[in-house]
Amino acid sequence: MNEKDVARFRKTIEMQLAELVAQDALGQDGQKTVELDQQSVGRLSRMDPLQNQAMAKATQARRDLEARRLKAALARMDEGDYGCCEDCGEEIAAGRLAFDPATTRCVSCAAGV
Repeated sequence: MNEKDVARFRKTIEMQLAELVAQDALGQDGQKTVELDQQSVGRLSRMDPLQNQAMAKATQARRDLEARRLKAALARMDEGDYGCCEDCGEEIAAGRLAFDPATTRCVSCAAGV
């Protein structure tokens, strides 16, 4: 993979990281402690805020995982290992990296072939 391709993927990864940070800021409200008024609402109505909070926390966990994957890809770029399959060492196809710039395996290794 040439330096121009790596620079293009670096820009894509940095944009994705910035988007995750923006989404984190928006998702913070949904993770706050739920205060329930036991007298004014029914049991099902009390469950909704708790369920929304649980979904917000799960979404945050997925964003955190994706941020770690993207940061690891940037680290591989700095080390000069970006674009190489971690299993077989072959170059990962540019189309696969365009779809998921944080991927660490070629199609064959990811499929278990």
